[in-house]
Amino acid sequence: MKVTGPTGPSSPQGSRPARASGGFSVPSTAAGSAAPPTAAAAGVSGVGGVPALMALQGVEDVTERRRRAIRRGGGLLDRLEELKLALLQGEAGEGALDRLSRTLREERPVDADPGLNGLLDQIDLRAAVELAKAELRRTAA
Repeated sequence: MKVTGPTGPSSPQGSRPARASGGFSVPSTAAGSAAPPTAAAAGVSGVGGVPALMALQGVEDVTERRRRAIRRGGGLLDRLEELKLALLQGEAGEGALDRLSRTLREERPVDADPGLNGLLDQIDLRAAVELAKAELRRTAA
């Protein structure tokens, strides 16, 4: 049987049995046998093709957007913690500053929850302040 596209399978060529790999073959049913014929899958309606599926994959739901916003905020807090530990150990913390700067530049998804947005604004502000303080330390040195 050959699949020719969205219309479904085409009818088999001739009446030879279908063969699978390894020598196994499925005998064709004779007219009048007790086995009912299989129905064609043409009655199943599709979603609308590949473009519709691609469009659905591009849609981000509210839960995923919220999850990404929380993950970004948590990442910023982790980078701030790295910077604090580096400064307490007497290191310059250049690697932590670079990671903090990269994380802050990531796109921030906007959530419908004003409380979460306010918290994320505060985290962003704190990260921006730490980057500005580091820049002042660099120029003063």
